Amino acid sequence: MKNTKPIVCVIIPAFNEADAIAHVIRDIPLLVDEIVVVNNGSTDNTFLTATEAGATVLTENQRGYGYACLKGIAHLNQRAIPPDIVVFLDGDYSDHPQDLEHLIDPILNTNMDLVIGTRVSYLREPGSLTPQQIFGNWFACWLMKLFYGAKFTDLGPFRAIRFSQLNSLNMTDKTYGWTVEMQLKSLRHKLNYTEVPVKYRKRIGVSKVSGTLKGAIFAGVKIVGWIIKYGMR
Repeated sequence: MKNTKPIVCVIIPAFNEADAIAHVIRDIPLLVDEIVVVNNGSTDNTFLTATEAGATVLTENQRGYGYACLKGIAHLNQRAIPPDIVVFLDGDYSDHPQDLEHLIDPILNTNMDLVIGTRVSYLREPGSLTPQQIFGNWFACWLMKLFYGAKFTDLGPFRAIRFSQLNSLNMTDKTYGWTVEMQLKSLRHKLNYTEVPVKYRKRIGVSKVSGTLKGAIFAGVKIVGWIIKYGMR
């Protein structure tokens, strides 16, 4: 990829993010070839707002983070020229899209396959992660280290991966286990991976996961379940 301009595409799952999605799209660097927003059963103006902001907007009415990501991947596989790199980020403006250039740099220049944006404390706005999110991330990464010797420190949704490698992982999770599934399968497939510190701020609106007790519990169960299931294989 060093000698030719890589094709970089972005997938943004979005459920009721009408207040935030235009900010996300606006801040994505111009080097990105296509921004794909997957409107995941929203009941607000997410579809219209994202369309007006210039994104390719798909509709996935089956709610679930993984459902939305899989819809975006299917779309990218239909491009005349598939991307070299796909970047995932959230539609709530908690991530800083400008950090995308730092995120893809290890893929372009150091032969990495997967790069996780880590929400380190010194770059994180106070209150942007709840105590249960901080603990859950630590616990999941500790389990991955215990079972697999992994060096991950976060399950951050802001991540970049070679598109060919992503397809080889055969991702299947439809809901909250998507991020950890990608990391576990990357370990199993022996992909080269690293982490890049990224900025993180309080999201616009209320989280559908950490903002509710049900969402937080379900996400935790799914994540730990993936780790244990893979560890027992």
